[in-house]
Amino acid sequence: MAQAFFDILASTFGNCLSCFPGSPTLKINSRSFKILRLLGEGGFSYVYLVQDTSTLELFALKKIRCPFGAESVAQAMKEVEAYKLFSRSPSIIHSVDYSIASERSDPQSKTVYVLLPYYRRGNLQDLINANLVNHTHFPEKRLMLLFLGVCRALKDMHHYRPSGRGAAQGQGQGAPGGRNPEMRANGVDKNVEAGKQRRGKRPMETGADEDDESEQQQPLMADEEGVPGSEIKSYAHRDIKPGNIMITDSGAEPILMDLGSIAASPLAITSRSLAIATQDTAAEHSTMPYRAPELFDVKTGTVIDTKVDIWSLGCTLYACLVGKSPFEMRSDETGGSLSICVLSGDWRFPDEGAAATAKKTAAAKKSSAAAAAAAAAGSGAIPSAPPDDDAISEPIRDIVRKCLTVEPAERPDIDELIDMVERVIEELPDDGTA
Repeated sequence: MAQAFFDILASTFGNCLSCFPGSPTLKINSRSFKILRLLGEGGFSYVYLVQDTSTLELFALKKIRCPFGAESVAQAMKEVEAYKLFSRSPSIIHSVDYSIASERSDPQSKTVYVLLPYYRRGNLQDLINANLVNHTHFPEKRLMLLFLGVCRALKDMHHYRPSGRGAAQGQGQGAPGGRNPEMRANGVDKNVEAGKQRRGKRPMETGADEDDESEQQQPLMADEEGVPGSEIKSYAHRDIKPGNIMITDSGAEPILMDLGSIAASPLAITSRSLAIATQDTAAEHSTMPYRAPELFDVKTGTVIDTKVDIWSLGCTLYACLVGKSPFEMRSDETGGSLSICVLSGDWRFPDEGAAATAKKTAAAKKSSAAAAAAAAAGSGAIPSAPPDDDAISEPIRDIVRKCLTVEPAERPDIDELIDMVERVIEELPDDGTA
């Protein structure tokens, strides 16, 4: 109860930051930041807009509360590791700095602060919301170019190629000797190691053995050092959705963000306890309307791999076209369970189904009547119905359909999907996209 009260208080305080005449400040290692406002929240994390008091540069600061001690710190540090792991990919968000602090009220409770770039245009969900409010839609070519950028960013995860010790430690971040500047000698590493030693012992999860729990919490970079550069590893994001795709300030490129859900792939489900642990992790970290069916009902003897992201990409593209996830749309229409819609693959485009067919029939009759009237008048011209600006091109529909195949093996992999998207872009008429 006390913890719930603290969460409500923190949320309220975050929303009222701008109400105070002097904004609060905090320090991340040696840098001081002014907290401007709350950008978003979810679970145990909050994201604030902050400003460097020296340079006046804006950043996004992610605050991850770790109330369960070292094991929850280790879980948060998986996200920090992921920022370093993909630091060489320009389309995946990277961290600028991080630190771990103890709560004054409870020294055993830690908070991880992660400093991230700030993108003024927001995320893809913001653009979808703007379209809904303004009754507009994405130009198809521009949308597919953005979608292609997301696919290419995801390819860097699905086909990750280590390049030795330097890259694994974040080489290219500007630190000598390939050591990432985020790795501070301030007790952080000791906390991380303590978390690793206690992984898989979270008391609030039941039904899974400790070995299977630890399988879900393995550090991403545990065996990066010394890995040959030619050996390709694979990671699944597991939470692809419009809200996790930022848009660069130029408006032309997507940036994949929120790496707290990333897991090594493939994962063989060899026991019932591992199936339960995997399903629980997905319920915690993978957003329901975009979650693949194999993560709703994880079965022993199956393999969870990167095809979960392909499904989420299909949901994301549909949401850009229609305004919400296909399974949110369908469950709203039928009043049924969203999870049942996902597991059965029950979805459709808005112009499909009985109601849409009746609407099309009525429009066709109206057009025929107008044509007959024009012919009777001797004009010789057949007026056409107003163009349907909301119509979705068939090649784009086909991409959504292929991504939203319930059987994972029948979905395209990321390379096949990129090829499909590139072909569609070539066929689409120019919409003024630069």
